[in-house]
Amino acid sequence: MPPGARLVQKVSSTRAFARVAPHFIPAMDRAVHRLTRGKVLLSARMLPGVVLTARGARTGEPRRTPLACMPEEGGTWLLVGSNFGREGHPAWTGNLLKNPDAEVSWRGEDVPVRAELLTGEARAEAWRAALRFWPPYAAYQARIEREIRLFRLRRR
Repeated sequence: MPPGARLVQKVSSTRAFARVAPHFIPAMDRAVHRLTRGKVLLSARMLPGVVLTARGARTGEPRRTPLACMPEEGGTWLLVGSNFGREGHPAWTGNLLKNPDAEVSWRGEDVPVRAELLTGEARAEAWRAALRFWPPYAAYQARIEREIRLFRLRRR
Protein backbone atom coordinates (compact mmCIF):
# COMPACT_ATOMS: atom_id res chain seq x y z
CA MET A 1 0.00 0.00 0.00
CA PRO A 2 1.47 3.41 -0.97
CA PRO A 3 2.55 5.74 1.86
CA GLY A 4 -0.40 7.78 3.06
CA ALA A 5 -2.98 5.37 1.63
CA ARG A 6 -4.71 4.78 4.97
CA LEU A 7 -5.08 8.52 5.49
CA VAL A 8 -6.47 8.92 1.97
CA GLN A 9 -8.92 6.06 2.61
CA LYS A 10 -10.10 7.69 5.83
CA VAL A 11 -10.53 11.12 4.22
CA SER A 12 -12.20 9.72 1.10
CA SER A 13 -14.84 8.00 3.26
CA THR A 14 -16.18 11.33 4.57
CA ARG A 15 -19.26 13.18 3.36
CA ALA A 16 -17.18 16.35 2.96
CA PHE A 17 -14.92 14.56 0.49
CA ALA A 18 -17.98 13.30 -1.41
CA ARG A 19 -19.21 16.89 -1.78
CA VAL A 20 -15.90 18.35 -2.98
CA ALA A 21 -14.02 15.58 -4.83
CA PRO A 22 -16.35 15.16 -7.83
CA HIS A 23 -15.74 18.79 -8.76
CA PHE A 24 -11.95 18.78 -8.83
CA ILE A 25 -10.55 15.24 -9.14
CA PRO A 26 -11.98 14.43 -12.61
CA ALA A 27 -11.06 17.87 -14.01
CA MET A 28 -7.53 17.59 -12.67
CA ASP A 29 -7.17 14.04 -14.01
CA ARG A 30 -8.48 15.01 -17.46
CA ALA A 31 -6.01 17.92 -17.72
CA VAL A 32 -2.97 15.92 -16.61
CA HIS A 33 -3.97 12.95 -18.79
CA ARG A 34 -4.25 15.23 -21.83
CA LEU A 35 -0.94 17.01 -21.10
CA THR A 36 0.93 13.70 -20.70
CA ARG A 37 -0.66 12.12 -23.80
CA GLY A 38 -2.46 9.49 -21.75
CA LYS A 39 0.49 8.39 -19.64
CA VAL A 40 -0.42 9.91 -16.24
CA LEU A 41 -3.51 10.12 -14.04
CA LEU A 42 -2.78 11.92 -10.77
CA SER A 43 -5.46 10.01 -8.86
CA ALA A 44 -3.77 6.77 -9.96
CA ARG A 45 -1.02 7.52 -7.41
CA MET A 46 -3.40 5.92 -4.88
CA LEU A 47 -5.65 3.76 -7.06
CA PRO A 48 -5.15 2.45 -10.58
CA GLY A 49 -7.14 4.47 -13.05
CA VAL A 50 -8.44 4.57 -16.60
CA VAL A 51 -10.03 7.24 -18.71
CA LEU A 52 -13.27 5.76 -20.00
CA THR A 53 -14.62 7.00 -23.31
CA ALA A 54 -18.23 5.93 -23.71
CA ARG A 55 -21.06 7.22 -25.91
CA GLY A 56 -23.60 9.37 -24.08
CA ALA A 57 -26.86 7.54 -23.41
CA ARG A 58 -28.97 10.40 -24.81
CA THR A 59 -26.64 12.22 -27.20
CA GLY A 60 -24.44 9.44 -28.52
CA GLU A 61 -21.51 11.86 -28.19
CA PRO A 62 -18.23 10.53 -26.74
CA ARG A 63 -17.85 11.25 -23.02
CA ARG A 64 -14.43 11.00 -21.36
CA THR A 65 -14.41 10.18 -17.66
CA PRO A 66 -11.35 9.51 -15.49
CA LEU A 67 -12.18 6.64 -13.12
CA ALA A 68 -10.51 4.55 -10.49
CA CYS A 69 -10.47 0.93 -11.55
CA MET A 70 -9.54 -2.44 -10.20
CA PRO A 71 -7.41 -4.37 -12.69
CA GLU A 72 -8.25 -8.07 -12.59
CA GLU A 73 -6.26 -11.12 -13.56
CA GLY A 74 -6.93 -12.03 -17.15
CA GLY A 75 -6.78 -8.46 -18.42
CA THR A 76 -10.21 -7.21 -17.34
CA TRP A 77 -11.06 -4.17 -15.24
CA LEU A 78 -13.70 -3.67 -12.57
CA LEU A 79 -15.36 -0.24 -12.44
CA VAL A 80 -17.33 0.78 -9.36
CA GLY A 81 -20.14 3.31 -9.85
CA SER A 82 -19.85 4.68 -6.34
CA ASN A 83 -20.30 8.36 -7.21
CA PHE A 84 -18.28 9.04 -4.03
CA GLY A 85 -21.24 7.75 -1.99
CA ARG A 86 -23.66 10.37 -3.29
CA GLU A 87 -27.25 9.74 -4.32
CA GLY A 88 -27.81 8.96 -7.96
CA HIS A 89 -25.81 6.74 -10.24
CA PRO A 90 -22.92 8.45 -12.00
CA ALA A 91 -23.71 9.37 -15.62
CA TRP A 92 -21.02 7.10 -17.03
CA THR A 93 -22.88 4.04 -15.70
CA GLY A 94 -26.02 4.98 -17.64
CA ASN A 95 -23.87 5.52 -20.72
CA LEU A 96 -22.42 2.00 -20.41
CA LEU A 97 -25.86 0.47 -19.89
CA LYS A 98 -27.06 1.99 -23.16
CA ASN A 99 -23.75 1.73 -25.08
CA PRO A 100 -21.58 -1.05 -23.63
CA ASP A 101 -18.92 -0.80 -26.36
CA ALA A 102 -16.41 1.76 -25.13
CA GLU A 103 -12.71 2.48 -24.86
CA VAL A 104 -10.31 2.94 -21.97
CA SER A 105 -6.98 4.66 -21.86
CA TRP A 106 -4.86 2.37 -19.70
CA ARG A 107 -1.23 3.29 -19.05
CA GLY A 108 -0.99 5.22 -22.30
CA GLU A 109 -2.71 2.57 -24.44
CA ASP A 110 -6.20 3.00 -25.92
CA VAL A 111 -8.07 -0.28 -25.46
CA PRO A 112 -11.49 -1.06 -27.01
CA VAL A 113 -13.68 -2.72 -24.35
CA ARG A 114 -17.15 -4.09 -23.79
CA ALA A 115 -18.83 -3.38 -20.44
CA GLU A 116 -20.94 -5.89 -18.56
CA LEU A 117 -23.14 -4.85 -15.63
CA LEU A 118 -22.55 -7.41 -12.91
CA THR A 119 -25.50 -8.97 -11.10
CA GLY A 120 -26.15 -11.86 -8.76
CA GLU A 121 -23.22 -13.92 -7.53
CA ALA A 122 -20.81 -12.35 -10.04
CA ARG A 123 -21.62 -8.95 -8.53
CA ALA A 124 -21.35 -10.23 -4.95
CA GLU A 125 -17.93 -11.73 -5.65
CA ALA A 126 -16.72 -8.56 -7.39
CA TRP A 127 -18.07 -6.40 -4.54
CA ARG A 128 -16.10 -8.41 -1.96
CA ALA A 129 -12.96 -7.98 -4.08
CA ALA A 130 -13.64 -4.24 -4.45
CA LEU A 131 -13.96 -3.85 -0.66
CA ARG A 132 -10.64 -5.62 -0.11
CA PHE A 133 -9.10 -3.39 -2.76
CA TRP A 134 -10.56 -0.06 -1.51
CA PRO A 135 -12.41 -0.31 1.85
CA PRO A 136 -14.04 3.18 1.58
CA TYR A 137 -16.54 1.69 -0.90
CA ALA A 138 -18.31 0.20 2.15
CA ALA A 139 -18.81 3.69 3.63
CA TYR A 140 -20.13 4.92 0.28
CA GLN A 141 -22.68 2.09 0.08
CA ALA A 142 -23.74 2.54 3.73
CA ARG A 143 -24.86 6.13 3.24
CA ILE A 144 -26.98 5.64 0.12
CA GLU A 145 -30.06 3.59 -0.71
CA ARG A 146 -29.22 2.63 -4.28
CA GLU A 147 -27.08 -0.41 -5.02
CA ILE A 148 -23.73 0.68 -6.40
CA ARG A 149 -23.35 -0.54 -9.98
CA LEU A 150 -20.32 -2.69 -10.83
CA PHE A 151 -19.08 -3.19 -14.38
CA ARG A 152 -16.50 -5.57 -15.76
CA LEU A 153 -14.68 -4.35 -18.84
CA ARG A 154 -13.28 -6.90 -21.29
CA ARG A 155 -11.09 -6.19 -24.29
CA ARG A 156 -12.94 -6.35 -27.60
